Amino acid sequence: MATRTEKMISKETVKKFKCNPELVEGCNYFSQFKLRPSHFDFAQCNNMILEKNECHFDFELSGEKSVFYKCKRFLRLPKVCLGRGLLRNDSSIWFNSTMIVGKFYFLSAFLLFLIGCANQLPPGGGEVDTIPPEIIFSYPENGTTNFSDDYIEFEFSEYVDKRSFKDAIFISPAIDEQLEINWSGTSVEIGFPNGLKDSLTYVVTIGTDVVDVNNKNRMANSFSFSFATGDKIDMRTIDGKVYGKDAEGTLIFAYKYYDDTTKYLAKKPDYLSQIGKDGTYKLSGLAESVYRVFAVKDEFRDLLYQADQDLIGIPSKEISLTNTDSSYSGLNFFLMKVDTVKPRLLGTVMTDQNHLVITLSEECDSTTYLAENFQIIDSTSNRVYPIDFSYHNKSKKEEFVLVHKSKLNTENDYFLLAKELRDLEGNIYINEISSFVASDKPDTSALKLVKTEPGRNGSTDFKNPKILLFFDDAIDSKDIKSAIEFADTSKNKIGFNISFVDDATLSIIPEIELKPDKDYEINIDLNYFSDAAGNKVDSIFILKFQTITGVEFTGISGKVTTSKNNVIVVLQDSKDVKKFFTTVPDNTLTYTFERIDAGTYSIWIYSDKDSSGTFDKGYPEPFRYSEEFYFIPDTIKLRPRWSVTDFNIVFE
Repeated sequence: MATRTEKMISKETVKKFKCNPELVEGCNYFSQFKLRPSHFDFAQCNNMILEKNECHFDFELSGEKSVFYKCKRFLRLPKVCLGRGLLRNDSSIWFNSTMIVGKFYFLSAFLLFLIGCANQLPPGGGEVDTIPPEIIFSYPENGTTNFSDDYIEFEFSEYVDKRSFKDAIFISPAIDEQLEINWSGTSVEIGFPNGLKDSLTYVVTIGTDVVDVNNKNRMANSFSFSFATGDKIDMRTIDGKVYGKDAEGTLIFAYKYYDDTTKYLAKKPDYLSQIGKDGTYKLSGLAESVYRVFAVKDEFRDLLYQADQDLIGIPSKEISLTNTDSSYSGLNFFLMKVDTVKPRLLGTVMTDQNHLVITLSEECDSTTYLAENFQIIDSTSNRVYPIDFSYHNKSKKEEFVLVHKSKLNTENDYFLLAKELRDLEGNIYINEISSFVASDKPDTSALKLVKTEPGRNGSTDFKNPKILLFFDDAIDSKDIKSAIEFADTSKNKIGFNISFVDDATLSIIPEIELKPDKDYEINIDLNYFSDAAGNKVDSIFILKFQTITGVEFTGISGKVTTSKNNVIVVLQDSKDVKKFFTTVPDNTLTYTFERIDAGTYSIWIYSDKDSSGTFDKGYPEPFRYSEEFYFIPDTIKLRPRWSVTDFNIVFE
């Protein structure tokens, strides 16, 4: 057990030569009192060196109950009010008090001194402080071995909020006991009441949650250092980066790996660190072992993962550190919110004879919204009615509309049965039922074409034209292709096919490649389009649009060097997370993105191990690895009319 060693004079010496009224002339007033929690176990006046009204005191660090002895003529300054240089080099202080006369003046001066010590504040006024605090001194030094003290120290560049510091200090391996934290201005000392374990490497991290007093500026980067209580210090490291919109403040939990049945996240980590503002992290001072590492946005700072409140990043593998100075670089994480709640039917409202407006608890997988996934149950007559059509409410992702053509009896009791509700995280609710009241209100609203893509006189790419027709109700028409004519301005007809995005959205796909910089026209006879109630409009809608040449587009290509299988390259818009493009390298591992809008992009690559075509972020319980990925460090600006070539990617 490493404990604080005694300084200068032993306890026995102090006891032998202690100052007391009977033995020492000039020290005729002697009393004992308690200070605020500090570092003094005893402080005694030594009569061997009583000269020139000077008194020498010695002390030891201890726990909460600290006692301080004083003479009216001699004063030992509290350590928490002294300069760091003196304290670090010499635990004994000399103080001349010949100017202090009498008990009253001594006590007054001493109390004023303590008040000044306890209420140190930064100066007010001046320009707005935007400079983050940083640590300018730490004890012991990074890499210290044979450390025997039971405390560590830090000094900040400015005054910091004490509570934020308490929430931001992390020590690995974890210290079971309560830390003793004592402040002196911009300096802080952390004491370990029961000392530190022998022959062990400790890593201390001060996270970025520390803020300054003046303007609540956060530390830009976490501060970390290692020391050992034995003669060797572990030098193993793991580093990487955490990606995600709300990544700031994320902690890195490292656990010694034993087997796949252990629920690691149910306990506190063996080692931990915190990411910096740029998302990077480094775990240092790791012992020889195999590790399973997680990134956790620990909202309560209890060092335990809570799925209902914390974001988490899942590792792609375990990390084995076996050599003395082995390290692993590039263990990256994508943060995600794990959704463990099954989707539910929150409401079913019949707005007229044909329409049911459905509200779900959350957005679901596309298969959930299919008409065949629902049935109407008449519990009075024991009959079941089918749903004929389904389409999305364009304003709310959780809301959609079901359409049926059956006539319901308003006197009967009805329920809507959802065979399977599957959310975007894969949570499933089977056979969900919601009651509703039947309506006999007729639907008299004519079917309307409310929007097109491109818009009237708009433009689209000639190579990959996207032509969509959006209606305000489901289309109950069998042969609507004959109601559409597609031609260029020379009246040359263009062959096409149609498909439904949902029952109210129609897609038109040309059978041939359109020509660049050319005008086209689509004529739509709306008299052929009717809804479930037979409502329609007797009119012709004409959509005119132009194809663009594509000279304003950009692109990027290159080769991938990797030994991994099923790699997919992602081109991600830096401003819009929902805008991205993917491509699979060819047999020569060449990837190509063509006809891309100019802008600033990030490029990343992943190994699609499950061949799903989408990135799998993994899952915490039951545990499933994430797929391995790599981000190109810098963004790339793609300029119009210029394609970037030979942008090669190494993914090891």
